[in-house]
Amino acid sequence: MAPRSPSHSSAVSRSRLVQTALGAFAAFFLGMIGQYQAQAREYLPQSVTFKGEDKFQALVTRALRENWRALPMGERVAQFGLALRGTPYVGYTLEIDNKIESASCNFNGLDCWTYFETALGLARMIGTPKPAYTPSDLLAEIEWTRYRGGVCTGFYLERIHYLAEWWYDNEARGNVLNVTGDVGPTVALVGRKCQEMTVLWKGYRYLKNDPSMLPEMGRIERRESALPFNYIPKSKVAAMEKNLQNGDIIGIVTNQTGGHCSHVGMAYRTKDGVLHFMHASKNHKAVVLDDSLSTYLNRFKFHSGIIVARALPRTATIIDPTHYADRIQYITGMPPLVVARKG
Repeated sequence: MAPRSPSHSSAVSRSRLVQTALGAFAAFFLGMIGQYQAQAREYLPQSVTFKGEDKFQALVTRALRENWRALPMGERVAQFGLALRGTPYVGYTLEIDNKIESASCNFNGLDCWTYFETALGLARMIGTPKPAYTPSDLLAEIEWTRYRGGVCTGFYLERIHYLAEWWYDNEARGNVLNVTGDVGPTVALVGRKCQEMTVLWKGYRYLKNDPSMLPEMGRIERRESALPFNYIPKSKVAAMEKNLQNGDIIGIVTNQTGGHCSHVGMAYRTKDGVLHFMHASKNHKAVVLDDSLSTYLNRFKFHSGIIVARALPRTATIIDPTHYADRIQYITGMPPLVVARKG
């Protein structure tokens, strides 16, 4: 079940603990998160961070012409997801520099994470009426969901690298609601050792070029491993597909070590009533509307179940850092993660 709002007295107590944990970071975070709604903080030129502007503009023109803004948030996300079908699958599109991290988007190639994130960002972007939209508008939305606390200052480890943390951090900031326990029966996953980034670090451009980040990446992974994690077993999915809505974000839980989830996509129900899994597929080499979700899960022995997040409208966004910090503490039992920077 999604957590309820904490009581005032317990919230105050937890908030004090969290503020202590934030330490010197608090003042910085207060200033940076309050700038949400403004342009993205771009640390690299858009020639590097934004690919396929012609496709972006064509898609936005269609969305405005067909008034997708009037759709409920989930339907809006799904419409953008459908419109991105056929985009080639390209891995590691987020690894765009050797040192400097910056929000980015690539309409010429998507992987599973950037696919759902781009659809969500577009849906959030057009929620604010403007006479025209620019790549910077979308990059601002992507920064807000891709980075811990919605803040990127150019440091690689500020990016959320594991899906479970993305779930919790974005729920704490009112971007999504974790509805996993509302839509189906769940079981707890315990003892999972999250270590993909430190084991396979040579496959990540930033880590390969700066291995000094590995100890801090390991600390992030240990926290990830300790997060409370409940999921719906794949044997239960067929019976609960009726509870899913268009645009629901579906995390695919793996039975392998390395992380909690190995893949992610979205739910989409066609007119015949079948609830499909829509995703950027490495096997199909493109964004596709795949089989029913349960059929898809059963094709792979390494898939053990799903988690589900439901996109919320921008009006639900939480930008107050104390409220965000308190919600992280309440949802996870841990204070917000403060990433240590060397030097």
